[in-house]
Amino acid sequence: MKIEVINGVNLNMLGTREKNFYGEKTLEQINEQIAEFCKTKNIEVSFYQSNIEGEICERIQQSKADAIVLNAGAYTHYSIAIRDAIIASNKKVCEVHISNIFAREEFRAKSVIAPVCVGTICGFGINSYLLAIESFCL
Repeated sequence: MKIEVINGVNLNMLGTREKNFYGEKTLEQINEQIAEFCKTKNIEVSFYQSNIEGEICERIQQSKADAIVLNAGAYTHYSIAIRDAIIASNKKVCEVHISNIFAREEFRAKSVIAPVCVGTICGFGINSYLLAIESFCL
C-alpha cells in the first residue's frame, strides 16, 4: 500500500509555533516518526508540504498513492479548491489535525473538506496521522 501525507499551510512551522497546541516536534521529526510506523506496517509512505493552496491541489490531483492523509491547516476551513481537488482525485483522503479543532476558536470547527473525506481525526497530536494510516490498513 502507498500512502501520501500532505501537510498544508504553516505546518512547516511546527516545533516553533503555538507549542501549547501543536507540541514541540518539527514537521521533519513527525515525518520520521510516521515513516518508522509505516515501515512496521509494510506501507510505502511519501511526504509533501506546501503553504500554497494551488500546489496542494496539484499534489492531490497527481498523487500516485492509494490513499492520502491530509492536514490542510487553515485551508481546512475555507478552501473549496482543495475540496474540489479531493473530489476530482477519486482518492481515499483522511483529514487530520494535531489539535482538537472543536475545542478551539469557533471558526476552526468548520471544515469544508470533511464532507468529501473518508473521515476526520483530530486532537491526538502526531497520533492523528498514525490513526489515519492505520484506518487505511483495515
